[in-house]
Amino acid sequence: MNFETTKVITDIAYLISAVLFIVGIKRLGKVRTARQGNFLAALGMFLAVVVTLANNQVITFELIIAGILIGALIGVVMAFKVEMTGMPQMVAIFNGFGGAASVLISSAEFIKSPVHEVQTAATIFLSVLIGGVTFTGSLIAFGKLQGLVTEKAVMFPLQHALNAFLILVSIGLGVLLSVDSFTLTNIFQSLGMAAPEANAILWVTVGLALFMGILLVIPIGGADMPVVISLLNSYSGIAASTTGFVLGNKVLIITGALVGASGIILTQIMCVSMNRSLLNVLLGGFGNVAGGESSGDGKEIVYKQVGVEETAMMFDSASSVIIVPGYGMAVAQAQHVVRELSDLLNARGTTVRYAIHPVAGRMPGHMNVLLAEANVDYEQLKEMDEINDDFSNTDIALIIGANDVTNPAARHDKNSPIYGMPILNCDKARTSIVIKRSLRPGYAGVDNELYGYDNCLMYLGDAKDAISKLITEIKANA
Repeated sequence: MNFETTKVITDIAYLISAVLFIVGIKRLGKVRTARQGNFLAALGMFLAVVVTLANNQVITFELIIAGILIGALIGVVMAFKVEMTGMPQMVAIFNGFGGAASVLISSAEFIKSPVHEVQTAATIFLSVLIGGVTFTGSLIAFGKLQGLVTEKAVMFPLQHALNAFLILVSIGLGVLLSVDSFTLTNIFQSLGMAAPEANAILWVTVGLALFMGILLVIPIGGADMPVVISLLNSYSGIAASTTGFVLGNKVLIITGALVGASGIILTQIMCVSMNRSLLNVLLGGFGNVAGGESSGDGKEIVYKQVGVEETAMMFDSASSVIIVPGYGMAVAQAQHVVRELSDLLNARGTTVRYAIHPVAGRMPGHMNVLLAEANVDYEQLKEMDEINDDFSNTDIALIIGANDVTNPAARHDKNSPIYGMPILNCDKARTSIVIKRSLRPGYAGVDNELYGYDNCLMYLGDAKDAISKLITEIKANA
């Protein structure tokens, strides 16, 4: 098979892969078709990998096969070992791996050839810069989610000025990497300095990118983690796309562009859901407010606590229930008992639905993933805009964690860090029952004033254990 025929077959296979990626992402837009979308995207990636390995430009397969085996082994172990509560951390670290791959590949391409066209050198610079920022930024995000790094926003004097300075320095390094050796020598001779080697400039760029990744994420508080995760996902896609330009690989360009664009769109959706601009998130500070023991108006919150018997009696007489899942459900791995409670109530004639806030949990779609894993009926899952008006006609709003996304202070307390964020209207339900392990504030660091409302009751305890006891009590009363 000659070179031209091979190229045509490769391009057709890459085109099919790209179509599978696009259709896969489209199918991921709905819970019902998400699994099919994931399969189609995986199939497209498998086809792209096979065609790339079949390319006659591959010199040796030993290291490639070794990498595939090691990577597959790590992937299988992680798939079985990592619990659903650890999915945000897993997504964060995968984003980081994508950025690291871009840095390594682009650096290798730069070192391999001593002479580069301006366009190629500039593309390598962008791949290294974005990939490096993605790698260390994702590591910090992983650390915050895992509790290895403080969840609070880390701020210090002149932080933004330092970031701006480093961005300007990186632009200067990009210019130096892009010019030819003769021009580079003349630039430094005019400054009375010896010209550094191009490889040295590359390594300085790598180090600067890694440092910038840390500085850009540490000032972002835990409450903004869903936005950070989706943004870093976009960065990893952009880094992959620029690496595709470096390698001249069409499918990598397309794939990276799809990931980058979808990540940016998702990030914007997250920002709108929190009533915050992307610039505001990147500048940090959210989640840096210390939680107190009082509501936003200075009045002490008086909590009303109930036990399992009283809670079961209220569910006995309820005709409609809206379940509001939050990070408390994820931590307790309570999604299966939540579904069991839902099935029990449905069997008794109670209408049960789930209200999903876009930023509930620690990553985009976190609650959808957990509930899908528990085989909750897709028709019961309702987005915030779809169900918010129904709370006023609901007997019980069962809140499992979900502190910040149900806090009425977001509507009126201008001093609150969550002011203006769209929330679920749980306070308008006839009764709100909150399941929490403790009365500690949520990720934003502020108390939820809903907990002091007359129609709100606190059912304290681990979500899985508390709901299991509730199920037992409801069955006993039947």
